[in-house]
Amino acid sequence: MSTENNKSPLLERARNVVPHLETDRHKGQAGRIGIVGGSLEYTGAPYFAAISALKVGADLVHVFCPEAAAQVIKSYSPELIVHPLLDSNNAIIQIEPWLERLHVLVIGPGLGRNRQILQTVAELIKICRQLQKPLIIDADGLFLITQDISLVKDYYGVILTPNAIEFCRLFGKDRDQIMMSLGRLGAGATVIEKGLNDRIYDSLTLEKYECPQGGSGRRCGGQGDLLAGALATFYYWALESKQEISPAMVACFAASTLTKTCNKYAFKQKGRSMTCSDMIDQIHPVFDDLFEHKKD
Repeated sequence: MSTENNKSPLLERARNVVPHLETDRHKGQAGRIGIVGGSLEYTGAPYFAAISALKVGADLVHVFCPEAAAQVIKSYSPELIVHPLLDSNNAIIQIEPWLERLHVLVIGPGLGRNRQILQTVAELIKICRQLQKPLIIDADGLFLITQDISLVKDYYGVILTPNAIEFCRLFGKDRDQIMMSLGRLGAGATVIEKGLNDRIYDSLTLEKYECPQGGSGRRCGGQGDLLAGALATFYYWALESKQEISPAMVACFAASTLTKTCNKYAFKQKGRSMTCSDMIDQIHPVFDDLFEHKKD
């Protein structure tokens, strides 16, 4: 494959964070990821995020969801560990012990806007902050942040993944004031704005990086969930690699590039009929082309 993306210095950084597959590694070393989301109506989103994290290379993925979504999500894949706890009366007490075991948490895919569940998620975010847990907030998790941005203000290590509409709700429509608006997050947050060119913003350094274009004209549902799951795995790897450049920046670029290239590959095969499942099927060949360690 020959694309301009392959020449990017950030892509080279992303390749460097991918762990080598060695026989002495044990289960869990490549990442234990948590997905908080799902609802009666939206069971696909947490599944897409979770299975994408696994297929990029995480070893274990836990899904924390309401009871009504659990059996459906379990039926999609036996690979996922599903906890039907999010709407239980003592949800925090039951979920908190798992947080220590997880390397990165994704909050939001398919979450919905049930008031009780959003209150539970707000408490989980506060606990994650105390634990200094790397956190990714997507979809309806971002709706919660628009209601109370203090939940992530000065949260070092949080990544927000808004689409165009969500980005405007968070930071306004005036592009000239974006960097100033990012100041509302305080220091240490990273934002990846999804669009034709994904844009990555670092609230600590006030840097902005515009990712190359990619993908196709087909924008199927679930693509953002794929990105969120992939991002979680890349983020853990980037943090573990202890590179000088921002781990969140490297992870965002890697997830953006992988997602858009999966779209491109799947569209070439399926055209208008392409769905997110078709994109997920392309994770292996795309990862192999873009990130795998090659022997000379």
